[in-house]
Amino acid sequence: MKNQAASPCCAPPGAGPQHREDPPADGLGQVGLPRVAGEHRIEQASIPAGRFAMGDAHGDGSRADGEDPVHAVRLDGFVIDTTTVTVADYRRFVADTGYVTDAERYGTSAVFHLAVAADPVDVLGPAAVPWWLTVAGADWRHPEGPLSNTDGRDDHPVVHVSWHDAQAYCAWAGRRLPTEAEWEYAARGGLHGRRFPWGDDVLDAAGTWSCNIWQGTFPTVNTTADGWLTTAPVHSYRPNGYGLWQCVGNVWEWCADRFDSNTYTRRAAQGVAMNPYVLPESADPRIMRGGSFLCHDSYCNRYRNAARSSNTPDSSTANIGFRTVAR
Repeated sequence: MKNQAASPCCAPPGAGPQHREDPPADGLGQVGLPRVAGEHRIEQASIPAGRFAMGDAHGDGSRADGEDPVHAVRLDGFVIDTTTVTVADYRRFVADTGYVTDAERYGTSAVFHLAVAADPVDVLGPAAVPWWLTVAGADWRHPEGPLSNTDGRDDHPVVHVSWHDAQAYCAWAGRRLPTEAEWEYAARGGLHGRRFPWGDDVLDAAGTWSCNIWQGTFPTVNTTADGWLTTAPVHSYRPNGYGLWQCVGNVWEWCADRFDSNTYTRRAAQGVAMNPYVLPESADPRIMRGGSFLCHDSYCNRYRNAARSSNTPDSSTANIGFRTVAR
């Protein structure tokens, strides 16, 4: 695998304001809604307490991403969604609360250029790089733009959700976003030190793809050898050793922490880290983990257990989703 410098290829920053205050702790006050207790229906996996080596043990990552040094982390046990939150899950939340996402409030979100479904007047131009386009009317109900919808995609991951939007769902569901350490520990599925949740090779012995990433020549030709141009249903491929589906590929997953490329260096100097968490402030970039359907070794190999990326908390794109945890 090649090293890549950090770049907006993964998910460009959003078009909306990036420095508004974080929403109140209940996640819903930003639109004046009362607290509503929601029904979180996603199957759960119980992750045992334990210690693991966190970080890139293979030298695959970019130094700008701060994936090394490998360091010891100890975590208490927790439960985590076996899948990312789906379109159907998010629809129940919105129906229950009337919540309005950041993409809907700002009126735009980022869509990959080969997937846009919009009239030319609604395509407002590149979003950071040429293959990402800012599309008016793109949101969680219209993933490719205003001429698209989610019909038949109830079991796909919800996308075009910002970190704030994920926090709002968590408040409704009585959940929270995973810390970065919890996410990596769970994604590894008990296979410590391996590149992927299933091992070290992206193709299995039969030559079958093990996750939803890009095949072909990025960013112009996708052969869809894995069956998908954009998102796949959340129960596609195989679960890892803890029963989690698609921790890598498909969609990026928000984590609770602030991104800092020097976090691991500081942590390694302090010995074993217990339940580490880097508290974010309003404008801080937030951690994203797992890569997405756009990952490709020629440009962005961040579909690995140890890979790190980030985005601003108001950002939404067609390849960012989330899963939740609880203790």
